[in-house]
Amino acid sequence: MEITEVRVRLIKDPGKLKAAASITIDDCFAIHDLRVVETEGGLFVAMPNKRLGTGEFRDVAHPINNATRDYVSKLVIDKYQEELKNAAAPKD
Repeated sequence: MEITEVRVRLIKDPGKLKAAASITIDDCFAIHDLRVVETEGGLFVAMPNKRLGTGEFRDVAHPINNATRDYVSKLVIDKYQEELKNAAAPKD
């Protein structure tokens, strides 16, 4: 599996939620609504989820193992940091 595209949208008035992201896998499968969240431990990539009738949340898409979770998280956070730098750069 290769993540072939990462798109990040910065949140204009961020609190704990810093950005929303989408990834494309192998140029043929997209996952939207990943979230970059700041926690006490640093940045975290939360998977897309939905609220159940009980009020609980359940991920609708997620990595099956830690290696894949780490791979996805690293690419999304790297892209987030790149977008932050681009947003802070002076406009010509």
